[in-house]
Amino acid sequence: MKRGIITVNTLKRVLKPVLGIVCAILLNILGNRLVAHFKIPLFIDNIGTILAAVMGGYLPGIITGYLTNIVNMTASVDNVYYASISALIAVAAAFFASKGFFEKTWKVLLTIPVFALIGGALGSVLTYLIYGFGMGEGISQPFAKRLLESGTFTVFEAQMLSDVTIDLIDKAVTVVIAYVILMLLPERIKNFFKMTDWRQKPFTKEEKRKSDNENIKRVSLEAKVTIIISTIMIVIAFVTTSISYLLYHSFALKEYTQQGQSTAKLAASYIDGDDIYHFLKEGKTAPHYEETLQKLEKIIESTPDIEYLYVYRITESGCHVVFDLADEGGETSELGTVIPFDESFTNYIPSLLLGKSIEPIISNDTYGWLLTNYEPVYDSFGKCACYAATDISMSDVRVEGISFVTKIASLFAGFFLLILALVMWFAKYHLVYPINAMTLASSEFIYNNEHDRNESIKRIKALKISTGDEIENLYEAISKMIADTVSHLNKIKKKERQISILQNCLITVLADVVESRDQNTGDHIKKTAAYSKLLLKCMKKKGIHADIITDDYIEDVANSAPLHDIGKIVVPDAVLNKAGRLDDEEYKIMKEHAKAGRQIIDKAMKLVPNSGYLKEARHLASYHHEKWDGSGYPEGLSGENIPLSARIMAVADVLDALLSKRCYKPPMEFDKAISIIKEGSGKHFDPEIVQVVLDNLPAFKAIADEHNETYSPTT
Repeated sequence: MKRGIITVNTLKRVLKPVLGIVCAILLNILGNRLVAHFKIPLFIDNIGTILAAVMGGYLPGIITGYLTNIVNMTASVDNVYYASISALIAVAAAFFASKGFFEKTWKVLLTIPVFALIGGALGSVLTYLIYGFGMGEGISQPFAKRLLESGTFTVFEAQMLSDVTIDLIDKAVTVVIAYVILMLLPERIKNFFKMTDWRQKPFTKEEKRKSDNENIKRVSLEAKVTIIISTIMIVIAFVTTSISYLLYHSFALKEYTQQGQSTAKLAASYIDGDDIYHFLKEGKTAPHYEETLQKLEKIIESTPDIEYLYVYRITESGCHVVFDLADEGGETSELGTVIPFDESFTNYIPSLLLGKSIEPIISNDTYGWLLTNYEPVYDSFGKCACYAATDISMSDVRVEGISFVTKIASLFAGFFLLILALVMWFAKYHLVYPINAMTLASSEFIYNNEHDRNESIKRIKALKISTGDEIENLYEAISKMIADTVSHLNKIKKKERQISILQNCLITVLADVVESRDQNTGDHIKKTAAYSKLLLKCMKKKGIHADIITDDYIEDVANSAPLHDIGKIVVPDAVLNKAGRLDDEEYKIMKEHAKAGRQIIDKAMKLVPNSGYLKEARHLASYHHEKWDGSGYPEGLSGENIPLSARIMAVADVLDALLSKRCYKPPMEFDKAISIIKEGSGKHFDPEIVQVVLDNLPAFKAIADEHNETYSPTT
């Protein structure tokens, strides 16, 4: 199918989780509406959120919780501010699910207190801040009020305790219902919540485990993306919230100032300046006093933001109280009381004494942090008889500002979790998984043989990474590079095999040239190589010298075995082919072939350094006549000071000599030859190697049978 064409499978992959999330949202709303209908003091609005998070992971759970609160705005706009709480519950549920908490009943019960703390404690703090350090109007309000009325708790403590208590019950019911539904749902329905967007061949469970546990030296790509996005969003949120708060504070201050000014002007319009003198002289019995007082009381009752409404006559002696009204609980002064000027009014006293209008004043003195507005009231002669004033508490501005910031922060927190989950999900499927797929396939590449190499290439090609970006280009480049490398490697290996065959042939030919001079040896080089290889394989099988005997070591020794007598090329024919026993001088000459062989191979090693088979050829040529007890030649080495390959060749060389026909002797019977080998254990031969021969006699006899013209078997 061409890229860009939407297939049926693609539609199913997209629509399944969408349908699952819609069902989860409906389940949340249904649970909430049912308890509301039956007047049960619970929320039950997170069943779908927990199910979506447990079955689908972080992203479906957060989407479900967030959108549930958005939809619930139809019931109350304030629900949207709690979207962040629902998103956090989804995060907790997904985390618990990843740790296997929803696989066992007792573990499920452990999640209830955590959900209650998120929904109750954090929700309570949010409620307290949103409602201006007061109580909301939700389910927990009646219980909170009873706690507050007991006189034991503060508003915050009462709100917190009631919210946590109710939420503990609510989350217990929610978790139990969610767990029961989870147990009853068939697996194919659970898969509806899985949101995947594989850009390559989907991981198996084991591959996903390896990918998730990939050894990262410092910081993973997923973590880097998360940190970058989080940092950007937090900075944006901080800047946006700060600007919003400053604008809100400026707007609120302006609104309060206008309200204070308009209220002061309204109060001033109800006061006759000429009456002020009578009120101060005659008191409350003066005409129009009660009538004016009632009008002012109506003003303060209808404007809840006004903390104090008062009328003062300003003189040099201070502020003479004419009327003093306060909001519920505020302190007031009696008519005629003289109140000294507050320190913050010092700069305004001259203007007030002259009866001029002054700008609104923000002070923090005797009566608290207040925004004060003064409006002059003139008598019939145009003189300022008094001032009508209003005080608005600046604490109210601060509280409403905190409430505003809390709402903004809460909205952002929910949106932040949603975006972060979406980015992490996208990064995982479009960046992390494709890169880890290439990493795993490359790290598990097997170079042992051509079949394994070709299978490894197939695994890489089977990834089919299709991110449509630089990662796909990288994948294609890596695939081509590996395929080209393997193709070249196969050619090299083929050439190596050819060279190895040629090398072995040359060695055999060279050995044959030497052997052809010795009329006594016959097929000696082939048989000794066969015995040596068999000995090494049997020792490897038993684990003897496992640190030395590897497949490569066996091949090196077997391939170099024909060169063990290469030094005989320097031995004169008269000595080499003498029919009888050699005398002392002739034997001395014959022994020189070990040193000569070493010298010949030393020269070859200078031309081909680091060659394993030449190293072993040197050992064989030099030391195959050394004896375990130290009585051999050329150096009289003993025990394990003799190289292992030479100790093996010593046994193979003597065994073949005993079983072979010579011009000076007939072939020995197999059993007799073996008995001589056994007798030489610990003297001539390494006892461990002799025991291997004795443990595998049929195999050694089979090699001898292949050359039956050289001996007469008795069994």
